[in-house]
Amino acid sequence: MDQVALTGIFLFVLFLLLGSGVWIGLALMGVAWVGMELFTSRPAGDAMLTVIWASSSSWTLTALPLFIWMGEILYRTRLSEDMFRGLSPWLARLPGGLLHTNVVGCTIFAAVSGSSAATLTTVGKMSIPELQRRGYPDFMTFGTLAGAATLGLMIPPSLTLIVYGVTINESITQLFMAGVIPGLVLASMFMAYIVAWHYLFPRQRPEAEPRMPLGERLWNSRFLIPVILLVLLVIGSMYLGFATATEAAAFGVLGALTLAAAQRSLTMATFFESLMGAARTSAMIALILMGAAFLSLSMGFTGLPRALAAYIGALELSPFTLIVALTLFYIVIGMFLDGISSVVLTMAVVEPLVRGAGIDMIWFGIFIVVVVEMAQITPPIGFNLFVMQGLTRREIGYIAKTALPMFAIMVVMVFILYAAPELATWLPEQLRNRP
Repeated sequence: MDQVALTGIFLFVLFLLLGSGVWIGLALMGVAWVGMELFTSRPAGDAMLTVIWASSSSWTLTALPLFIWMGEILYRTRLSEDMFRGLSPWLARLPGGLLHTNVVGCTIFAAVSGSSAATLTTVGKMSIPELQRRGYPDFMTFGTLAGAATLGLMIPPSLTLIVYGVTINESITQLFMAGVIPGLVLASMFMAYIVAWHYLFPRQRPEAEPRMPLGERLWNSRFLIPVILLVLLVIGSMYLGFATATEAAAFGVLGALTLAAAQRSLTMATFFESLMGAARTSAMIALILMGAAFLSLSMGFTGLPRALAAYIGALELSPFTLIVALTLFYIVIGMFLDGISSVVLTMAVVEPLVRGAGIDMIWFGIFIVVVVEMAQITPPIGFNLFVMQGLTRREIGYIAKTALPMFAIMVVMVFILYAAPELATWLPEQLRNRP
């Protein structure tokens, strides 16, 4: 059958199922089932059972529920309040003032969460009321928080990087290390945006915070010690080679439980709430991965990925042109699908294109995360926008406008990554070269 007709059938069934409200994982399985029944002679049921078991029994995937559980535990602690108390004395005197607590707070929590939504909720529930009380404009408060929360997808432990690594069979630890420097660079660019606002719109500035003696600032910094130790435990254990990503996740859960117990926020109720929250999120992601694995098998039997790869390869696009095209492609599909679904749904077709163009797959994983971050703050399905709406009760259109400058910064970050790929590849290479 003509490849265009095949593509049309797959897309029609996919959008029909998604539009009818079927869960994404089940919709992917439905499309794959149709493809197996119509275009192959292999029993669809046997193929589905085999590939679903293979995709869900991966040892690497065990890191996913553990990191999710760690974030769920920390979400129920006083971590956001403690971070604000520890950071605000140091950041208040910077140009832009306490708006920087949004970016720095999100960066720190991203290093122990892995989820963009959890990062946004945890930091936002403390910083939004404080910044509004001090007179900071809502446009900057909402925009910087919505944008900075996407760092939860890049800075390890990143759930999106775990899913990407499992999908293309790359080292999770290598991907985690690749996300550290680009994540810090992107956070620095967000802070530069706040500084630019400070100087370009002086009339919007609130009154400067009163100066705090150095001794008092140092004393307040004690609130940051637990979370910094937790970050060093998770990331440091992987970089020093003491632990794999899964083992580091287990250390992180133990550290989060210890922190929650020390803050006296660990009760039987919060323990079971965090456990069930992690179970629900992990099950959702696992179902999507199962559906994507079955769809990849089904599409492989039809030859569609090979045909599309050959067609695009025949266009002889340069690596730069290919990256630009993929950026636009992921921005568009990100308007309708969440980040993890976008990754697993497209990798069967995109992976051979990228490998054929000679692009490093570790670098490409960081590129994927940046463009998926954009999807988190683009309507109509920008997940961070909905979370922010729940926190602020403001219109989704207004929140999307506040996040637009952060979206533009992420676009710039894509080109910075292309111009300086070492930002993503240097740290994994150092890890590989360790004796």
